[in-house]
Amino acid sequence: MNDDAFWALIDELSRRPGDRDERLEWLRAELIRRPAAESVAFQVYLKEACEAADTRAVWTAANRVEGGGCTEDGFHYFTLWLVGQGREVYASVVADPDVLAEVPGVRSLAGRHPDTWDDDEWPEWEELDYVAQDAFDELTGQEDDEGDEFLDAVEELAEERGEREEEMPRGSRPEGLAIPRLTALFPLRSSAS
Repeated sequence: MNDDAFWALIDELSRRPGDRDERLEWLRAELIRRPAAESVAFQVYLKEACEAADTRAVWTAANRVEGGGCTEDGFHYFTLWLVGQGREVYASVVADPDVLAEVPGVRSLAGRHPDTWDDDEWPEWEELDYVAQDAFDELTGQEDDEGDEFLDAVEELAEERGEREEEMPRGSRPEGLAIPRLTALFPLRSSAS
């Protein structure tokens, strides 16, 4: 698998009908049709895409959309959701996070309190992080090893690709970056909301 093959799968995933579970089942089935090494490569590309989106500017945008409560885990799930939107949306938002204001799934949340958002509406997609391991485990019969073989293979491939393992410190929650369109769609909520 290369970068283009990874994004071809993601682009198809973003266009698939159905809810998130149905779309993930399609992706899992696609990965199962391939050698187990493809699931490992998919996970490495997914991790790299999430890390590339892990910027202060993107976190500021995610935090604005989610009403100021975007945790570190929540932000990781947001970057997974962002990747799941497809290559074009992903690249646009990483280049200019205020572009989120144009994404239909984000626009549909404007004016609504996060407590009213359905699970499939949240701009977070934690389950996308597990589909490659599920496919790998099924292909290799490793369901009982708690993912150790898969995680070792991902780490080995990531190292071969020259990926740095240490996390970049983020510091405090980001504030003050310019996102005028998102700010207009998602004004700060009062504590009484």
